[in-house]
Amino acid sequence: MLQIKDLHVSIDNRQILKGVNLEVNAGEVHAIMGPNGTGKSTLANVIAGKAGYEVEGEIIFRGKNLLEMPVEDRACAGIFLGFQYPVEIPGVSIMNFLKTAVNEQRKYRGEEPISAGAFLKLVDEKKRVVEIPSDLMKRSVNEGFSGGEKKRNEIFQMAILEPMLAILDETDSGLDIDALRVVAIGVSRLKKPENATVVITHYQRLLDFIVPDFVHILFDGRIVKSGDKHLAMELEKQGYDWVKREFA
Repeated sequence: MLQIKDLHVSIDNRQILKGVNLEVNAGEVHAIMGPNGTGKSTLANVIAGKAGYEVEGEIIFRGKNLLEMPVEDRACAGIFLGFQYPVEIPGVSIMNFLKTAVNEQRKYRGEEPISAGAFLKLVDEKKRVVEIPSDLMKRSVNEGFSGGEKKRNEIFQMAILEPMLAILDETDSGLDIDALRVVAIGVSRLKKPENATVVITHYQRLLDFIVPDFVHILFDGRIVKSGDKHLAMELEKQGYDWVKREFA
């Protein structure tokens, strides 16, 4: 589904990623871990299409050169980025925001706009999956939301849009254990054989709920070690000092 080959990324003449290679197949969950400042969020942003970076290398998504696609086409083609700090959009209701997003996807695929009845049925189905309260749906996007509500709303958006590749950038940041559980269970329920998830996190605790098939350590702009879920447990026990000693 996703192949990243020798990816180098710089911003303001500062090199952040220094030759990242990664392959993600349908049905897989990948966790990317590492200390602050090692390029985890940069990798997510470049895949999603955020501007401002100087990029060399290849990113192939479902056979297409992702680097040649504008950000809106990447989203319509099935890439979803869950932000570490979701933004507020005052005056834009969650329902209108999501219906517009769904219809942009449908337009990209050459389909007719979704009917009001079908959209309401979709919302009702997905809000049960991620346990989002109905009163949240009446508010503007993230306006006045707590940290947990913002993250839950992100997962709800993901449920509605049904991406082929979901990238969750530190979704566990700022969450208490109950909110973390709800968000993580929602992600796990949305896993299907035809889609894939990349989870970016500092901590193993999220991976107690979202069990990864592969864990990668990103350090100094490179993936320096890969393994299964036991690698995350090793990081939890030893911290990142051993990574710095071994790969600095």
